[in-house]
Amino acid sequence: MTVGSIGPAEVSPIGTTLERHLLDRQRRMPEATGDFTGLFQQITLASKIIASRVSKAGLSGILGLTGKTNVQGEAVQKLDMFANNTIVSTVEAGGHVCVMGSEEIEQPIPVPIQYPQGKYVLQFDPLDGSGNIDINASIGTIFSIHRRISPDGTPGTLEDLLQPGRDIIAAGYVVYGSSNMLVYSTGVGADGFTYDPGVGEFFLSHPDIRIPDRGAIYSINEGNYHNWDEHIQRWVDWIKTPNENKKAYRLRYIGAMVADLHRTLLRGGIFAYPQDVKNRKGKLRLLYEANPMAFLVEAAGGAASDGKNRILDIKPKELHQRTPVFMGSPSDVADLLRFVGD
Repeated sequence: MTVGSIGPAEVSPIGTTLERHLLDRQRRMPEATGDFTGLFQQITLASKIIASRVSKAGLSGILGLTGKTNVQGEAVQKLDMFANNTIVSTVEAGGHVCVMGSEEIEQPIPVPIQYPQGKYVLQFDPLDGSGNIDINASIGTIFSIHRRISPDGTPGTLEDLLQPGRDIIAAGYVVYGSSNMLVYSTGVGADGFTYDPGVGEFFLSHPDIRIPDRGAIYSINEGNYHNWDEHIQRWVDWIKTPNENKKAYRLRYIGAMVADLHRTLLRGGIFAYPQDVKNRKGKLRLLYEANPMAFLVEAAGGAASDGKNRILDIKPKELHQRTPVFMGSPSDVADLLRFVGD
């Protein structure tokens, strides 16, 4: 082998960047036009900008609240709106989307008429776990992409946004933590990329993520125990109690769905956010949190349910619809559903 050449069992010393990964995928699809890759590059750029600001939020004057509440009735963090505006401004002029939806914005976000109306629909939670911002705990961005169903070349519609999760063509998230990591899927398998700030690129670090069939961790806000119905209480009592058939599961709860499910995806177990007496329809948003994460979990071999239905089969009726969420290792989710259906 000549000096500098790469043998079949060797790996390039520069690694595989996210951009190269996307381009390789594009080349395997003769019908691809490059629009999907272009949109993903814009999302990636937005995540880099957000990550940069998150890493020095305490120094740049954007910690704390804006003094406003969002459509959910929740206090809006300054960094929430920075992340939202960064994604919108980065994507809107690219010609790849026709409409966007955000957890922070009550109505559909149109693409200004001076820009091309693309063939994709982008929905996102710009900064999941924003309650963790001021304490420097993990937070993240969640997104999903659909193909538009309205006529090409026209402004996007509400119907473009109210599509079920099973019609997602790609979804992903970015975790801003001790290292920044982007995980995405186009429906078969999931791949993780870790950000190298010295180079300014995401590099493939976790190829073909597969969630274990069963884990040893359950993730739920157990402070809400007395607000749950008896079926969820019985499941929690059972899962943390050892018996002759299983060890006791350990509780881990970060308080940001993206961070808790990232751990679940890599190590197995279950993430649960049930309905309770204060949130009869659940608390997590179907379009911006549940659907993208369910798409990823299923693509990695896991399961995702609202307790009665597969999350990806739910037909959305409104932009900010909420749902109970139970996701993770398939055998762990099956255990929970036996309690819920009892």
